[in-house]
Amino acid sequence: MSAKTADRDDEGPGSALRVLGAAISLVCRAAPVCLTACVLLTVAGAVVPVATAWFLKTVLDRLVSGSGELTALALMLVGCGVAVAVVPQILQYVRAQLQRAVGLRAQLELHTAVDRFVGLPRFEDPRFLDRLRLAQQSGGSAPVDAADSTIGIVGGLVTLTGFLGALALLGPWMAAAVVASGIPVLCAEIALSRRRAAMAWAVGPVERRELFYSTLLTNLQAAKEVRLFGVGRFLRERLIGDRRTTDAAKQRMDRQELLIQAGLALLSAVVAGFGLLWAVASARSGRITVGDVTVLVAALPAVQAALGSLAIDLARGHQAVLMFRHFTAVIKAPSDLPVPDRPRQVPQLRHGVEFRDVWFRYGAGHPWVLRGVDLVIPAGQAVGLVGLNGAGKSTLVKLLCRFYDPDRGQILWDGVDLRELCPRELRRRIGATFQDFMEYDLTARENIALGDLTALQDDARVEHAARLADVHDKLATLPHGYDTLLSRIFFSEADKEDTDTGLVLSGGQWQRIALARSLIRSGADLLILDEPSSGLDPEAEHAVHQRLRRHRASRAGLLVSHRLSTLRDADVIAVLQNGRITETGPHRELVHRDGAYARLFRLQASGYQTSDRNAPAAEQERAS
Repeated sequence: MSAKTADRDDEGPGSALRVLGAAISLVCRAAPVCLTACVLLTVAGAVVPVATAWFLKTVLDRLVSGSGELTALALMLVGCGVAVAVVPQILQYVRAQLQRAVGLRAQLELHTAVDRFVGLPRFEDPRFLDRLRLAQQSGGSAPVDAADSTIGIVGGLVTLTGFLGALALLGPWMAAAVVASGIPVLCAEIALSRRRAAMAWAVGPVERRELFYSTLLTNLQAAKEVRLFGVGRFLRERLIGDRRTTDAAKQRMDRQELLIQAGLALLSAVVAGFGLLWAVASARSGRITVGDVTVLVAALPAVQAALGSLAIDLARGHQAVLMFRHFTAVIKAPSDLPVPDRPRQVPQLRHGVEFRDVWFRYGAGHPWVLRGVDLVIPAGQAVGLVGLNGAGKSTLVKLLCRFYDPDRGQILWDGVDLRELCPRELRRRIGATFQDFMEYDLTARENIALGDLTALQDDARVEHAARLADVHDKLATLPHGYDTLLSRIFFSEADKEDTDTGLVLSGGQWQRIALARSLIRSGADLLILDEPSSGLDPEAEHAVHQRLRRHRASRAGLLVSHRLSTLRDADVIAVLQNGRITETGPHRELVHRDGAYARLFRLQASGYQTSDRNAPAAEQERAS
């Protein structure tokens, strides 16, 4: 289902009620006891003012008449007073508990749904990313707001019904006048809520830019260039300019609310004033009692407040439903890649992986990245992949991991299309180091064990992977060895009093850790190394490749690199040009063909030779 289709579904009849039902359902799943308590406390809080007014009326009437028992009524009034004082405090506590429980449940369901996506297309869709951001922001608060507004409406109706009944008994025209004065309040609150929503939508991009500039000014990665190029003031002025824009829009909204709500408050005061004058005159003439005057004095502002509260709850509930739609859209989004109901088991790779006439592009309007690729990666052999930037090497790796599906053609695992296999089982049989590898702000042990969490408590496996990646000696000398935190933006709970315990590794050391992360998968049949040594010096690169050569001897391997020297020992080298495989063969054979590979190899080799020829002259110049 596309984003546009989802938008149309959201606008269909009854969609608001469906979303409201989904929000309340989430609250019920998260904290049914707290929700029930909220309902009961809200209804109790709505009944207490009505009961207080009637008990007070009865007490006053009996005092004036001098007849009737007052002790029980006085105790009732005391109980109502206690309830008025205690119920709001308990309700506030329960709501806080409800908010936390729903927030936790919403995050769990949201990230479970996101983890359900098989590939990467969703994460490269701007419309989906907008929905995901709003879902993260509103997933925990919108359901509570929706449930709270619904409960508030129920409580408001209870209060409204009780006091309107009292007003109707005293003077039907008074009840009608108060209801009539509340209609403008209701209409105004709904109109203001729409204007607030429109204002939030209008300033949303500006607020996002403000957040962007704020992040740049406080982010560690950006801090180097911000200071080197002296652009802090420029970014700060951009941030302040956007902040002033949003503040001006909000100030205009505040002025509108002030004028409208002040006018409505004046209207309510006038109606209440006329009602009070009528009550005093009627009591003096004997048409109503002193107790009736008390009920009317309590009922007039209570009814007006209840009407205003109903309007606010309706507006807040409507806003919550609009925001929660983004959450439900993410939760209900279908899989980005098709998975069969009964996927085939992924067997141990015995023959190899084959690309058969594979075509791929990132969207219907985008150019083809791969154009009829035919390539075989035999089991037990290493295939080197060479190509210029933009040739499609990283895309081919993504397809091999089934982060995308080909638009045409097939990728076969021992003759079985990857689309027929279980993606999670397939990826368990693949070890990969990506060119844009992750640097996790975790311990060294966790950084490596993330490749296979079953090894998290297995020191031998973690150390073996680190030795294969030639990073064990470095990690062993860290302050806490493999348990040293590799971050300067967090601290370890064990050393939170010493904020200097975290360490930052060099780029080459991080690359070796990323390599160890992929090598810890001892059961992997296919090893993919995308520029695994780009950040290493020649000596370290040689040592790493010697270890990798022995490790991948029994596995199928795909080695992607711009450094052709690292691919010389591959069994087969494939040249990718403009999305096509143009040459395949061993290194020596490709050099003799004098094609694209030979040209690239000579270019790189000449660079080293030129450096070697210039070395003596440079040494002489330094000596002189």
